[in-house]
Amino acid sequence: MTVPRPEADAVDRRSLHERIAADLRDQIMGGDLAPGASLPSTVHLKERFDASNATVQKALQLLKGEQLVIGRAGASVTVREHRQRTVRPASYMAPAGSGEPYRWLTEAARNGSRAHSTLLEVAEAVPPADVAEALRLPKSGTAVLRRQLLTMDDEPVELVASYYPLDIAHGTAMTEPRKIPGGTPTLLAELGYPPRLSVDRVSARVPTQEQYQALRLPGGLPVLRTLRVVHSDDERPIEATVMVKAGHLYELQYEFVAE
Repeated sequence: MTVPRPEADAVDRRSLHERIAADLRDQIMGGDLAPGASLPSTVHLKERFDASNATVQKALQLLKGEQLVIGRAGASVTVREHRQRTVRPASYMAPAGSGEPYRWLTEAARNGSRAHSTLLEVAEAVPPADVAEALRLPKSGTAVLRRQLLTMDDEPVELVASYYPLDIAHGTAMTEPRKIPGGTPTLLAELGYPPRLSVDRVSARVPTQEQYQALRLPGGLPVLRTLRVVHSDDERPIEATVMVKAGHLYELQYEFVAE
């Protein structure tokens, strides 16, 4: 019996410069072209991809626009330092200690970056359907929304929209348009809802207009969307957060053992 090979009939309909950029991007993201390393010369790339000089330059412009490489007049194009970041979600689950900043800020500082969060909105809102389902809300039910833009080294890196059940958030600092010392995980723990289990659903998506503009995204590259649902005692969902970050600049690292 012959096993079908659908890929044999597939046609890459991308333009040649997009295909060249994709191959180089993969080498950068995978570490074959490390930060500070020079990209192959234009002559080499022309031969490798059977491309014209103009096509190669167009591919390099894509990578420059994505902030993956740097090109200077009279010098080789090199991979930017510290562009790809590895995020360990487990590092952010535990509440911050008394007087300590939110753990995302602490982890960023530990990695040598300057991190900042800007609170964009605090409101009662109807969440997206997957968030509403995760929080077990009734149809058209509302939750408290806290929306933030996270920046690192003065560059926007993530849009965060966190939703909280009304019966938990009502009358607390979660409903106020100000930052919460230690972040909401600390406040939730103080209210008697310590985080016990965090479940992530990660998908790659085409960015919305808001995401494209807020994160200053280049071209048509996808974003990573994480829906994180935090459960407290008795498996009660206490928070559902949608986090969106540039897919070409980040990877998520999870550690787990076999069940």
